Amino acid sequence: MSSTRTPASRSAKWNASHLPDLSGRTALVTGANSGIGRTAAAALARAGAHVVLAVRDPERGRSAAAAIGGSTEVRRLDLADLASVRAFGEEWQERPLDLLINNAGVMMLPRQRTRDGFEMQFGTNHLGHFALTNLLLPYVTDRVVTVSSGAHRWGGAKNRIRFEDLDWTSGYNPQAAYAQSKLANLLFTLELQRRLGEAGSGVRALAAHPGWSATNLQSHAASPVARVAMQIGNRFLAQDDASGALPTLYAASQDLPGASYVGPDGPGEMRGAPTLVGRSRAASDPEAARRLWDVSEELTGTHFPARLPVL
Repeated sequence: MSSTRTPASRSAKWNASHLPDLSGRTALVTGANSGIGRTAAAALARAGAHVVLAVRDPERGRSAAAAIGGSTEVRRLDLADLASVRAFGEEWQERPLDLLINNAGVMMLPRQRTRDGFEMQFGTNHLGHFALTNLLLPYVTDRVVTVSSGAHRWGGAKNRIRFEDLDWTSGYNPQAAYAQSKLANLLFTLELQRRLGEAGSGVRALAAHPGWSATNLQSHAASPVARVAMQIGNRFLAQDDASGALPTLYAASQDLPGASYVGPDGPGEMRGAPTLVGRSRAASDPEAARRLWDVSEELTGTHFPARLPVL
């Protein structure tokens, strides 16, 4: 998947027109009815892929699919409800899945719980995608891309996975809980790649982040002050969702090592063209990654497949 339809010059910045021909491939994008998920889904469809929009609201998903055009279908998926995730996984048995993009997410919400009782941001952004990935891995033929965030660095050295209180039963902080969920995305990718390599699989796990992109994700922040600040930032600092989707598309299509992390190349990784970027020390901790995996298996009841197809 690394060849391009429109070769770029050495000085050209990578963009969606450089996607390879994806005809005959199937891509699944969670949260594809808006924001960078919808933009990524549209770009993949334009490149010839059959794109499955996995969304909580099928009606909105169908509206997005109609606007995207190309070869698409819409399936209901509520990542905040493990029963919905399991049903989705059980129904996916009819064909291979070349590309899984774990894109959907919630950000800085007031204290809420998923249907299964988990803190909403950790439960949706990490546990829902963890369960979905494990259920679909037997069908994945190319790669899994999980969307993280520069927010995984918030709190500096103090930012870590709160194994002693994953659900924030005390001292809930919307920003810190969001940062934990995005840190979990990177640790998940790290451990998933380790397990894929150990199993001898050619499937790759990668992560990406969109920088600061103007989407509706920030509109649900718990604090009114934070919402106003986000609105100002969206207007004057952010890049549009088309630019924000580029790191995801780059990770989904370019010949990159497993566990790579892609983000914008501009100052502070807030905007710019996609490139390989670094991650915090906490996001590079293999022991924390293994521990998080074990805990996530226990919480979701899903496990890394005992056998994967030979590719």
